[in-house]
Amino acid sequence: MTEFSVFGIPILTFLIFFPLLGAVLLLFVKRENTLLIKAGALIFSLFELFASVPLFYKFSNTAKGMQFVEKADWFPDWGIGYYLGIDGISLLLVLLTTFLTVICVLCSWKAIEDKVKEYYITFLFLETAMIGTLCALDLVLFYIFWELMLIPMYLLIGIWGGPNRIYAAIKFFLFTMAGSVLMLVAILYLYFYYYNQSGIYTFNVMELYKASIPIAKQYWLFAAFALSFAIKVPMFPVHTWLPDAHTEAPTAGSVILAGVLLKMGTYGFIRFAIPLFPAAAIDAVPLMSILAVIGIIYGAIVSMMQPDLKRLIAFSSVSHLGYVMLGIFAFNMQGVQGGIYQMLNHGISTGGLFLIVGMIYERRHTRMISDFGGISKVMPIFAVFFMIITLSSIALPGTNGFVGEFLILLGAFKANTVYGVLATTGVILGAVYMLWMFQRVMFGVITKDANRELKDLEGREITILCCMVFFIILMGVYPKMFFNKMDTSVAEYLSLVKNRNAQARMLEQNTGATAKVATEATNTNMTR
Repeated sequence: MTEFSVFGIPILTFLIFFPLLGAVLLLFVKRENTLLIKAGALIFSLFELFASVPLFYKFSNTAKGMQFVEKADWFPDWGIGYYLGIDGISLLLVLLTTFLTVICVLCSWKAIEDKVKEYYITFLFLETAMIGTLCALDLVLFYIFWELMLIPMYLLIGIWGGPNRIYAAIKFFLFTMAGSVLMLVAILYLYFYYYNQSGIYTFNVMELYKASIPIAKQYWLFAAFALSFAIKVPMFPVHTWLPDAHTEAPTAGSVILAGVLLKMGTYGFIRFAIPLFPAAAIDAVPLMSILAVIGIIYGAIVSMMQPDLKRLIAFSSVSHLGYVMLGIFAFNMQGVQGGIYQMLNHGISTGGLFLIVGMIYERRHTRMISDFGGISKVMPIFAVFFMIITLSSIALPGTNGFVGEFLILLGAFKANTVYGVLATTGVILGAVYMLWMFQRVMFGVITKDANRELKDLEGREITILCCMVFFIILMGVYPKMFFNKMDTSVAEYLSLVKNRNAQARMLEQNTGATAKVATEATNTNMTR
């Protein structure tokens, strides 16, 4: 346990609710004063980022368990508590969230002209929900934040999105809500099951890790949790909401959706679904790995066929998140660490690609690849940033993407050679569709008159992309500083899964042996 506070408020509570305070204060700013609203949102998001950075340095690399823990009774009679904490896994995702929120506020500076006040209030509210989800260690608290994320994202797509925004927003909401309802049922079942077993009412995840659940029950509970998280990832075949949501969302909405919200699904597997039901998770490895490999290859092939830049990047997320799931279900150190690192990489690289598309869309008001060509001649600075982020997305050595994909493939080969070989084809396909897209947009002869008059990047846009490229290079050449934070947590996670799986198997054997003895005794008595 590590104590750390800001203005006397425990750090995690501060990080969760400080953006909400900003959203409330913006309510009192006149709608016409857009500059003050934008500046206020930027100040709150920047302060949130600066407040989160010390977490990285104060986090102990060697201590086991959760750090910066906060516990308080909420509804003690029902076993519901205000329980927060982070480990080396959630730490990095919290920092990613605070960083990308600042980027989103900056990239929206000129892009959002309608309902500016409501837009920034929505975004700050979304930051509260995202950080709360990553820090919650009580299942009820987690579920509340998990559902709260739906509302602002739904509004961002439905109000500030493209022409088909209502369809995309409703589809996003229905898909995610359907999975969430099943997870809620599983949470309640687990709650009462643990009470019947121990006599204790609790939603405390650390306590529920100790529950001895028969494997047959684990299958059903894991399926409920896994479906909810798989939709959020999104895994094939429950991915169909993602391209529509990305295509219609405003630029900042796409960045935060790709950068953080999709990671809530993969994080949910690591924090909840797998350690709570380890035997079922391990038995599901073939299914989950096959779906991950299908997602990798399918996402890459479909991306290749897309005429719309944003839709191409959206389908590439299906492919990239397939790698993350493959690494997580490799159940070895290399695979899991690679999966977590790729979660961060995807947030930076794919977030950067959506920023790039947003910047060119603001100038040309089109995302069709056929409408471009030869852009590098009139936007050389833009071309350099676009190239670096593209190379990061295809995992060029020296960039962040290479480290994550290399470790995932290493873990996949170690777990199952066939999955590793199939996943490697996704690397080749990824290079094909990304480089082909870059070539069609940036090189060749300028055939459209509108492209001849394009203005290169301005200072604000260069600043945004410099921040993204900085982390692309840093994470590519010096990944050790990030792995040091997650090493102990990943080792502890894998040990927990291994031990609980062994306990579940032993319980199953003992139950089977007892049932067999009872059956034999019954048969003997009947014979007599």
